[in-house]
Amino acid sequence: MHLTPEDFSAIALSIKIAITATVISLPVGFATAWLMVFSHFRGKVLLEVLINLPLTLPPVVIGYFLLLMLGRNGWIGVFLKSFGIELVFTWKAAVVASAAVGFPLLVRSIRLGMESIDHQLLQASRSLGAPWYDTLATVILPLSLRGMLAGSSLMFARSLGEFGATIIVAGNIPGLTQTIPLAIYDYASSPTGTAMALSLCIVSVALSVSVLFLHEVIGKQLEHGGKA
Repeated sequence: MHLTPEDFSAIALSIKIAITATVISLPVGFATAWLMVFSHFRGKVLLEVLINLPLTLPPVVIGYFLLLMLGRNGWIGVFLKSFGIELVFTWKAAVVASAAVGFPLLVRSIRLGMESIDHQLLQASRSLGAPWYDTLATVILPLSLRGMLAGSSLMFARSLGEFGATIIVAGNIPGLTQTIPLAIYDYASSPTGTAMALSLCIVSVALSVSVLFLHEVIGKQLEHGGKA
């Protein structure tokens, strides 16, 4: 297996984008899951549909919508430009694309973890006079760790493989926005790039397996710790 400096750059950038997208999305995903599980309000079904919409939309469609919003003429792009910030065709745009595509997986996993919490614990906390934020910090948050871990690992792995939305909103610029899937796409388009594409495919598989293995190990430790 032979990797060029550009390949190592794509690997490092993919990991950087996946970590950034996951870290940024985690608090928002936790808050969204908490809202969906423990709050009752009008429009809850609509919110749930919007959250899960990226699971059914083609990533290219998501990327195009992001391009319209973040571009120079988009309402978010115009706002950011007033502060001298441009996202389109930068690695930060790839972070936004990865976050948008992976967010439903994150929220769903955290939500499943929250729904498994024993409601008697919540009632006991409230009966002792604990305010909602105390219950959130001392009961809901610790008991949601497994869901947060599962969601974070799934989102990280999904971000590593993101292609459609990224190529639309961030482009395929070697050394700047080219991630592992985009580099594989370039190699696959070349008659002589089969071996290089296969090398990056092996790296991608190895990274995904490592993330999922780490998820299983930590999940087992949390499970045994909870039983103890």
